[in-house]
Amino acid sequence: MQEVLTAMKNKMESVCEAFKKDLSKVRTGRATPNLLDAVRVDAYGSKTPINQVGTVTIPESRMIQIQAWDTALLGAIEKAILKSDLGLTPMNDGKALRISIPTLTEERRRDLVKQIKKNAEEFRVRIRNARRDANESLKSKKNAKEISEDDMFRTQDETQRITDRFIKEIDRLLTEKEKEVMEV
Repeated sequence: MQEVLTAMKNKMESVCEAFKKDLSKVRTGRATPNLLDAVRVDAYGSKTPINQVGTVTIPESRMIQIQAWDTALLGAIEKAILKSDLGLTPMNDGKALRISIPTLTEERRRDLVKQIKKNAEEFRVRIRNARRDANESLKSKKNAKEISEDDMFRTQDETQRITDRFIKEIDRLLTEKEKEVMEV
């Protein structure tokens, strides 16, 4: 029974981590190094994350600065950012790239919140699916006479408590991001 609960917790924790990662990619009008995590640069014959070819800093609240370790890569980094679907335009001064983050309109903020809520529901469904898988595993163990019916029901109650905890965590992350997006 414990291995079923452990496997379910691990699956739910990975879902929460994936949701955090998903939220970090949402542009809120504030500069954050996570904004560039998905961007890959063509460097030395392979696709490389920006943070592995230079230093990404936030000198101002609406500015990202990228200091490439090899200035010859500045052009490649600039191209990679322009090709990404982030809608950002870097300024190259020959030594570093500076990216100004534009402010979001009220309508765009509302659209982002809708999208975030939709994504949150998808992650909640993943958590519920993990609970369903655990409950099915418990039922099959009971049918195989590996555990008693009382043990199965007790463990199902525990799976529900764990599920509720992870759903609350998703809701907390959603509320935080919603506040951040709607902040002007």
